[in-house]
Amino acid sequence: MVAYVIIPGIDGSDERHWQSLWENQWGASAVRIAPASWSMPDLPDWVAAIQSAYEIASERDGQVALVAHSLGCWAAAQWLDGGRPDGVTAFLVAPPNPQGPAFPREAASTFLDLSARLLPCRSLMVASDDDPYCDPAMSASFAHGWQAQQHLVGGHGHINSDSGLGDWQVGRELLRTLIDR
Repeated sequence: MVAYVIIPGIDGSDERHWQSLWENQWGASAVRIAPASWSMPDLPDWVAAIQSAYEIASERDGQVALVAHSLGCWAAAQWLDGGRPDGVTAFLVAPPNPQGPAFPREAASTFLDLSARLLPCRSLMVASDDDPYCDPAMSASFAHGWQAQQHLVGGHGHINSDSGLGDWQVGRELLRTLIDR
């Protein structure tokens, strides 16, 4: 069995978002982070929320998959950089470019100066070729810095609720492949 830590982006993921749909299907095997700063993201708060969710998830199972979207990718990478826990995999979807023009100003104070550094676990970064928050060249740069396997999808925007992916079966298969490696 695998336990999942759900790490949404700014403001969390709504009920139509693939993360929320997956979380509902996983039931007690999933733990969503609960930072106090959803709308005005504070990186230390988000990292602490990941730690709390990880502690709950790891009690349920020794293997934990981080399932991060958007700004949550950066929080997950920062948490991994500080903790280096065993038995963790990281599924990172649509990381935004902190230096890009569309990066949320609300997150600029603590998320702005981040760079992609080697992750201490198996990881897969999924990006779309038309993400308004990060172009394909920059997402490839992040994957390289994290030394994460990269999977580029076409025409899915920010890979969120507005992308109309529903349960996003392709994403589930990518996650399953990452976990089973």
